[in-house]
Amino acid sequence: MDEREPPVTAGGPNLVRPYTLTAGRTGTDVDLPLEAPVQTLQAGLVHQWPAGDTRGKILQLCTASPSVAEISARLDLPVGVARVLVGDLVTAGYLRVHRTLTDRSTRDERHELIGRTLRGLRAL
Repeated sequence: MDEREPPVTAGGPNLVRPYTLTAGRTGTDVDLPLEAPVQTLQAGLVHQWPAGDTRGKILQLCTASPSVAEISARLDLPVGVARVLVGDLVTAGYLRVHRTLTDRSTRDERHELIGRTLRGLRAL
């Protein structure tokens, strides 16, 4: 039995071209490592997005603090598109990116990241 959660997107394939979602942009001003957990802020919870809007789906997912890579996979978006959209939402004040490891990270923080990575790999 497969215990993985299904992607948030339902129905057929996404017919919107990735470059239309990002207005042709490929980068972001926000530092977004793929493994960085992203969390929805209060402003993101109260903002009303049109039905089916990818940004609204991202905000919904981020209530569980997924990584940028998980957002990409769950919404079936190219990683670059997910990074641009998440960066836009961070800049707008709807999301917060939590730091991953730095030179000052404790041994426990490093151990936790390794554990999360292994759990993610096992889930695949």
